[in-house]
Amino acid sequence: MAILTVSRQVASLGDEICAALANKIGYRFICRRDIEKRIVELGFPAEKIAKYDERKPGFFASLAKNRDEYLDCLQTAILEAASDNNCILIGRGASIILKSLPNHISCRFISEDSIRIKRLMAEKNWDEKAALKRVAESDANRAGFYKSFFNFDIKDYSQFHLVLNSGLLDIDAITEIIAQGLSRLITEEKEYAGMKLLDELLICQRIVNMLVFDYRLNINFLRTSIDGDRIMLHGVAESAAVVERALIIASCELPQYKIESAINVVQDFKAYPQ
Repeated sequence: MAILTVSRQVASLGDEICAALANKIGYRFICRRDIEKRIVELGFPAEKIAKYDERKPGFFASLAKNRDEYLDCLQTAILEAASDNNCILIGRGASIILKSLPNHISCRFISEDSIRIKRLMAEKNWDEKAALKRVAESDANRAGFYKSFFNFDIKDYSQFHLVLNSGLLDIDAITEIIAQGLSRLITEEKEYAGMKLLDELLICQRIVNMLVFDYRLNINFLRTSIDGDRIMLHGVAESAAVVERALIIASCELPQYKIESAINVVQDFKAYPQ
C-alpha cells in the first residue's frame, strides 16, 4: 500500500525498528546491503562506494565524475526498489528521492546523544571516548551527504512525516505508531497516483542512465522530466551536436514520447578537473 523511507541517527535503532516493522505489517525491508549490491550491478565500482555512501565526499571526490555516476546509480536503485511497493527503505537519501510520491511516508529516528553513546559502548565494547567520536563522525557524515547530494538539511524535521525518539519510545511503540499512520494516511487513490508517478520517475532516470552510461554522451548534470507525453532533457553540453544526438537516441528509444531539450550548450565547459 505504501512506501516508507527511514532516516536515522547512528545508534537510534533504525535497522532494528525497520526489521520489526517489516515483520509487523508484512513489508519488505530493503537494507543498506541491498542498495549497495544494486548500485554495483548498475556499473558503479564497488571499491569507490565508500567515498560517497552516506558521507560527504572529500574535496577531490566531490569534483570527480564518479560523484554524479554514483548519484545516478543510487537514484536508480532506490526507484527500482520502491517500484515493488509495500517496502521500507533506510537511509541513502531515499526520503528525498521519493519525496514527491503521494503514497510515500518518511520517518526520522533520533535519540539523545547520551543514549546513543551508551548503546554503542554496549554493542561495540567501546569506551566512552570512542563512542562519542563515532556519534560525532556519523552525524557529520550523514549531514554532509544530504547537503552535498540533495542540498538538504537533515536537521530540518519539518520535511518528515514522523520524527520518533527511540530513547523515549520502545520498538513496539514506534512500530505501532507507524503502522497506524500508514493505515490512516495512505488511500487507494494515493497509492495509484504514487505508482504512476514512480513509473515516470523510473523512465526519466533510465533515459539519463542510457545516455550517460550506454552511449557515453558528454552531458553534465543530465536530468529529465515528464509532462504528459513530453520528456524534457536538462543539463550542460559542450556542443549542439551532442544535444542533437541525445534527442535522436531518446526519440528512437521512446517513440511514444515527444523528446525536447532544455540542455544548455557551453563551449569548453569543464565540470570536472582534467
